[in-house]
Amino acid sequence: MPRSTAIVLKGYPRLSETFIAQEIYELERCGLPVTIVSLRQPTDARIHPVHRKIKAPVLYLPEYLYRQPLRLFRAWFRVRRRPGYRRALSIWLGDLKRDRSANRVRRFGQALVLANEMPTGVEHLHAHFLHTPSSVTRYASILSGLDWSASAHAVDIYTTPDWEIVEKIADCQWLVTCTDANRRHLVDLIGAEDRSATKIGLVYHGTHTAGFERARQAPSQRDGLNPSDPVRILSVGRAVAKKGFPDLLHALASLPVELNWRFTHVGGGEMLGELKSLAARLDLEDRITWLGALAQEQVIEQYAEADIFALACRIAEDGDRDGLPNVLMEAQSTGLACVSTCISGIPELIENGITGLLVDENNPAGLSRALNRLIIDPARRGELGARAAEYVAERFEFASCFEGLAHKFGLRDIVKVETVA
Repeated sequence: MPRSTAIVLKGYPRLSETFIAQEIYELERCGLPVTIVSLRQPTDARIHPVHRKIKAPVLYLPEYLYRQPLRLFRAWFRVRRRPGYRRALSIWLGDLKRDRSANRVRRFGQALVLANEMPTGVEHLHAHFLHTPSSVTRYASILSGLDWSASAHAVDIYTTPDWEIVEKIADCQWLVTCTDANRRHLVDLIGAEDRSATKIGLVYHGTHTAGFERARQAPSQRDGLNPSDPVRILSVGRAVAKKGFPDLLHALASLPVELNWRFTHVGGGEMLGELKSLAARLDLEDRITWLGALAQEQVIEQYAEADIFALACRIAEDGDRDGLPNVLMEAQSTGLACVSTCISGIPELIENGITGLLVDENNPAGLSRALNRLIIDPARRGELGARAAEYVAERFEFASCFEGLAHKFGLRDIVKVETVA
């Protein structure tokens, strides 16, 4: 039987977390009563169409405690008499001893407010991401007496201290993660013999393949020999360290000078200025178009115009990495031949030489060779793209992936999912 659930997010709505919004929308449609709890106010100028379809009320917790002291004091005054307060306080103090940060203090303050302002009827808590949202959810769970669950993704798994992950999984009711690489990492961290390991499940996010299939075009015959019709290379992703865009730019700069190609980047991000400067130093300015962040429909148009999709994912210095980038699934759904790196869950999507090409991370030379092979061989691009589209439709269609998540929430009668693009 589905229980009314408060879903805790770091921020809502967010364009970069459309996959979460899609899950929430489908859970609502299948009958799960949902309240959204956001730790931050929205910052994106635009929203995805799926956000407009979600009916769940949103509770915004105080983003900065000092700005709402009365709200915080009122929460503490009311919650301090609850049976779970002493245990929650003890756990938080133990966490604070190991992580003496303002963020840790803020997490407990937000948990107090959530426990105090919990909407009537909420029976379960669910956190997206194992770091901050799960901390707030865990403390609020103890304060309110409600059980909780979590979805783990990528940055949260690999940048959260091991001790904290182990304790959170021991405390939660169940946890799902979006790649088998993540699942194996978490099981290894806990120990396969530990009972908590049985709580960890694999649920791919999946993608609405029908929403991207309409962008599928007959493979072009561009082979890099015609200056007036260059091969079109596309990448979509925020300009952050884990996306490896410097490696991709160096790879492009290493391509044979006689090849004709154009590169288009879609996405914002803190490193965008650095990437543009690097492109200038590599003498690539005339071959690159920087489009910035685009709405989904505009991104689909870019997939339709491209010949090759490239994403040079890498593990950042702080351990952050992609899990299984949605843009790779989207690109493959449109029939694009993809070049990426063999980290994290990417090999679960791309089988090297069969459904795309993979190279080691931090390997611009290998990336350049892979791009070169696809630029000069349109037939090969077509074969890889066709097999990739079939594989995504077979294994990563959103509807089939969503069923595993819906069952976790106690939903048994799954309504046919909608394509929201």
